[in-house]
Order: sequence, then C-alpha cells, then structure tokens
Amino acid sequence: MQEAGIAVFPGDGIGPEVTAEARAVLDACTPRFGVRLSFAEGQIGGGAIDATGDPLPAASLSLARQADAVLLGAVGGPKWDDPQSQVRPEQALLGLRRELGLFANLRPIRPHHRVLEAAPIKAELLRSVDILFVRELTGGVYFGKPSERRSDAAGRAAVDTIVYSESEVERVVRLAFSIARERRRRVTQVDKANILATSRLWREITHEVAREFSDVACEDVLVDAMAMHLLRRPGDFDVVVTENMFGDILTDEASVLAGSLGMLPSASLGDTVNRCGHRAGLYEPIHGSAPDIAGRDLANPLGSILSAALLLRHSLGQEKAAQAVERAVATVLDSGLRTADLKQEGCREVGCAEMGAAVRAQLTN
Repeated sequence: MQEAGIAVFPGDGIGPEVTAEARAVLDACTPRFGVRLSFAEGQIGGGAIDATGDPLPAASLSLARQADAVLLGAVGGPKWDDPQSQVRPEQALLGLRRELGLFANLRPIRPHHRVLEAAPIKAELLRSVDILFVRELTGGVYFGKPSERRSDAAGRAAVDTIVYSESEVERVVRLAFSIARERRRRVTQVDKANILATSRLWREITHEVAREFSDVACEDVLVDAMAMHLLRRPGDFDVVVTENMFGDILTDEASVLAGSLGMLPSASLGDTVNRCGHRAGLYEPIHGSAPDIAGRDLANPLGSILSAALLLRHSLGQEKAAQAVERAVATVLDSGLRTADLKQEGCREVGCAEMGAAVRAQLTN
C-alpha cells in the first residue's frame, strides 16, 4: 500500500467548493489502486490575511513543505483587492512557488469532443487540439526587483523588472523538450525577442537545448503572433514553452478552446523528490476565485478534479489512477451533464456538488 500526504489549501471564493470535490474524488479513487492518502488542511490567501494578517502563514508553508503534493483552490476577491495594499492574497501563490522551488507550470489544453460546441471557436478548428503549455513559474516580471510605486516631481510612476538567468531558462526549456519527446515531438518557444533582451536570452538558450534533442522539432513564435495563432490554428501546436507572464496570459486565452476556464487543470513542478519517489508538486485549476458565484453551487469542479488526476500522475506515479479519473470526467461529459459555464442545448445543467458526485459514481461503478 502506497502512502502519501496531501496538503490542501481550499483558498477563497469558489476554491473550497471545487477543492472539496477534487478531494472526494481522490478518496473515491485511490483505494482501488493501493494508495492510502492522508490530508492536512491549511489556510492561505484572503482568508489567511483575515485570520493572521499573512497570506501565507508559516504554519501553512510548513504544511506544504512536509506534503508529498499540494492541492489548491483559488485565492483573492474584491474584499482584498486594494491596489494600495502591501499585503495581497496572490502573494501566497508566489510564495509557495518560490519556497517550494516550483519552476514549471504544466497546463494541458485538450477539449472534450462533446463540449466543442460550447467553445466560441469553430468546432472544426478544435477537433485535433492537444496542447501542453510549459510556463516558467519562479522568474520574470512577477519576481523581479525593483517592483514598486514611485513619486517624483513629474507625478506618480511605477516600475517592474523582468529578470531571467541562464539556469532558470535552461531547466524549464529542457523539461519542455523532454516532455515533447514523449508526445508529438514538437516544441514552440514563445517570446518577444524583437523587443526584449530577456526574450533574446530565452531564444538563444532554447536553440542550445534544442541541439541536444535532434528528434524534436523546434520553432520560435513571437507572443503577439501566438495570441492570434491559438485562435486561428490551435491544432498545430504540441508543447509550448514560455516565460512566466506570457504563459499566464496565453493559457487564459487558450481556455476558450476547452469551452470554459473551469475545465482546465494545472501542475506546478520542481526538482524536489517526495517520499513516493516522484516530483513534489502543487495542483490547482487555472481559474480564479469567482466570488460572484461562491457558495451558490454553480462552480465547475472539473478543472480541480482533473488537477487531482495530474497529482496522481506526477507526484504519486499512479498513471492508471490518473487515467481512471480522466475517463470518469469524460464519461460524465458524454452523459450530457454540464455546469452553468458549459451550457449546451440538449444537456442537463447541474451544480458543483452533483457534477463531483457524478464523477465519483463513475469511479466506483
């Protein structure tokens, strides 16, 4: 019997609702595959600010460090959205990524064939879409210093700094090529090398790494062009690797390919090996806290449930269990159940809890 400890941070808004369904799916699935999970819950984000004044309390960080994997909801909301504040919920995410060394964020985009009509893109453009974004997660403008507001004789000003080192770029690019070798052997590196010095460094290092992977095709695409290509020819891309901010923006855009932001999972990985002999990681849906629908049983839990599948795959090495969860989600969608964000004619609308229960039912049949 494999044993693993999972730290759970439900977060704010709809975070607790979707995380509860993902945790319940893990509970329903893992005994069949010889896995015993123990869960320890902590607080981060806005709720942690209210309780402790700190978006990432020391106790929560300790919990994350001791765990084999972290399951996360979402953080933030209007209550804490003061641009003048020095303490913000999102600092918890940046802190976890930095302190746990989670330098690579994997975001798969694979539309389910039954929800193609829910996407605002022509269905024929989506049928062959299977993209894996590999986003650098601990460098770039989100972590660069200085990052501050200033005032001078001319008035208000602000500065943010983009910084990347050779080692930061090389490790995430190498991971992208390694993954591509197990897929369709194509890497697209996205940058703004015609303007930014950091992008020119990215392109240079990508080409150096590419020479070690002669069996993997490599192309460079400027980020503005990529924003267009994702909507005009999304089926042409396999593995896409890019820097932190570009990856954040492009994957939110790419969510329309899957029909809804609520459908997309993510895995944040580093080099730390956990007690299971696999990469420790943090797993979360890519959507935000959606405070306008919090507590109303309207959220789509599938992004969180599919994040749990990634947890099984990457941090526990349980590929069969991960595939079982993914098949259960696909079967539920095939049956015609939809949450409010995926409304389709001829389908039955259900709430967050019923959608989660339907996935669990498939796992226990």
